[in-house]
Amino acid sequence: LLVVIFSVIFGAAIGEFLRIETKLESLGSYIEHRLAGRSGDTASFTRGFVTASLVFCVGSMAIVGSLESGLTGNHQTLYAKSILDGVTSLIFASTLGIGVLFSGAAVFLYQGAITMTAVVMKNFLVAETISQMTSVGGLLILAIGLNLLGLTNIRVGNLLPGIFLPLLYFTVRSLFT
Repeated sequence: LLVVIFSVIFGAAIGEFLRIETKLESLGSYIEHRLAGRSGDTASFTRGFVTASLVFCVGSMAIVGSLESGLTGNHQTLYAKSILDGVTSLIFASTLGIGVLFSGAAVFLYQGAITMTAVVMKNFLVAETISQMTSVGGLLILAIGLNLLGLTNIRVGNLLPGIFLPLLYFTVRSLFT
């Protein structure tokens, strides 16, 4: 539990320093201006891109499925996630617009990076590490849900580094034990 708490705290500090959420919003605005034309509703496009990217990327299935794919070659979790994300994206697109479509690139890069990292780090990724990473991802999903309900305005994008801090912690710990 402490690893999860400290991962979120230090992840937030890193994310705020790097201004990840601001950069995601800027990327969404850039894509809107370059590809989506001049619909006049840039806020909706950006909100759709950022919200969908975060929802699809920080979930436990994204992490576990990508790790499973990289570690064992079993892609079943990613297949199930793709079906769920497809249905969810239809719902999001109906309210948030075409920005949701462009979140697919972010999902591809994110899950691909996790899968490739898993292939390289097979010796360090034990069940405890995966459990802590998915716990942090679950907290981020909760924060996204609270934002979607309008109850909070948590800058979830800035919390993303926290997902990978348990991996760093357990890697460093394994080097000294």
